[in-house]
Amino acid sequence: MLTGSLVALTGLRQFFMQPLADDSVNAVWFLIQVMPLLLTLPGLLRLSIKSTFLLSMVSLLYFIHGVLVVFDEATQLIGAFEIVFSLSLCGVASWMVRLLREREAAAPPAEG
Repeated sequence: MLTGSLVALTGLRQFFMQPLADDSVNAVWFLIQVMPLLLTLPGLLRLSIKSTFLLSMVSLLYFIHGVLVVFDEATQLIGAFEIVFSLSLCGVASWMVRLLREREAAAPPAEG
């Protein structure tokens, strides 16, 4: 849900608040901005520890961007929401990594 919130905020800002002159360039730029989040989703759905950790690190990129955006008067509110969602995503992803590692440690070793 937090990943979707960051994608929605990026789309809101890219398409409605600060659109570029050409629609196709706008769409490509939007895809470039959300690609880090989209690349982690398959592993996240498989509950991969590596993908979940990577999502935690990727969310910090959105935090940095939110800090830069919050100082612009026109996008101050979007920047504040981006900071909140990205820090929440980082915290939840870190918590998931901890739970997945505990589950992995508690699982009996596979016989092969």
